[in-house]
Amino acid sequence: MTDPLAPGSTIGILGGGQLGRMLALAAARLGLKAHIYDPAAGGPAEQVADRTTVAAYDDAAALQAFARAVDVVTYEFENIPTSALDLLEQHRPIRPTRRALAVSQDRLTEKTFLQDLGLEVAPFAAVDSAADLDAALARIGAPAILKTRRFGYDGKGQARIMAPGDAAAAWAAMADAPSVLEGFVRFSHEVSVIGARGIDGAVACFDPGENLHEDGILRTTTVPARLRTAQRADAVLLTGRILNALDYVGVMGVELFVTPQGLVVNEIAPRVHNSGHWTQNGCVVDQFEQHIRAVAGWPLGDGARHSDVVMENLIGAEADDWARLARDPDAALHLYGKAEARPGRKMGHVNRVVRR
Repeated sequence: MTDPLAPGSTIGILGGGQLGRMLALAAARLGLKAHIYDPAAGGPAEQVADRTTVAAYDDAAALQAFARAVDVVTYEFENIPTSALDLLEQHRPIRPTRRALAVSQDRLTEKTFLQDLGLEVAPFAAVDSAADLDAALARIGAPAILKTRRFGYDGKGQARIMAPGDAAAAWAAMADAPSVLEGFVRFSHEVSVIGARGIDGAVACFDPGENLHEDGILRTTTVPARLRTAQRADAVLLTGRILNALDYVGVMGVELFVTPQGLVVNEIAPRVHNSGHWTQNGCVVDQFEQHIRAVAGWPLGDGARHSDVVMENLIGAEADDWARLARDPDAALHLYGKAEARPGRKMGHVNRVVRR
């Protein structure tokens, strides 16, 4: 087993957004430094990090210098160019592993991986042409969702097909990008599990949270989720199966549909996750510290929940209401330091602790 990184060591974080910001803050609490690598200057993470490298992901010299300046590399988003990872891995370990990225970067690969584990997923088919889409619809049926295989998030890169006549417009919206058709799953609600795995193989999961989306963007996560005891156990166990199958190190978000027939895996995210922000005020060790602990080789926290929490994303101009939110005695306000509020942009979140 790798020796844990001592306080004063440096965690290299690819990506300078709000997740990188909260990872850097968690590292600082443990006496560790954070070095951000991001192509854009002035991001949320740069404001709180020990050091930042502003350079493109194809800048070999900058990547090599970054690798030499850190002790381990992690990331806050999954769409990192493979060439950058190839170079970094020559110098420092990347945690979570490259395999986790390869699986999650491609929706078709991800669905196939989950299905091969024996987990339930929505019916799916690869779509590389209009003819492929017609054939997939004939097999899976409508309604369905056509998604690009790569680079989609927060509802982007998706088109709903309510009837076969919608196929042509949906394929045009994909702009010929390799895609996957997913059949609709009839579910009562969506939940997610934030799980972690350490270098030693230890696994710890936070309680499942219940998610509500609006316009493809997460609006709220409520903990505890509406789940029977057996469903809660199944959610945690299948998350552990995924983590172990990938030999994973770090925190992962696993989104699940709750159906009368059981849990259906929607998708996985190999990083800290928006639906896990509630842990910042509901647990002694939150998801961000848990991730830093894992990639640094420290023991995992147990993630036990001490409070019920409702997490609400602050989107666009909603963050301008910070003064009122700051006066709410049950609300913990988390702002990301973004300079410009735009429609659909996550500007922060608030965790409302439910008093018992």
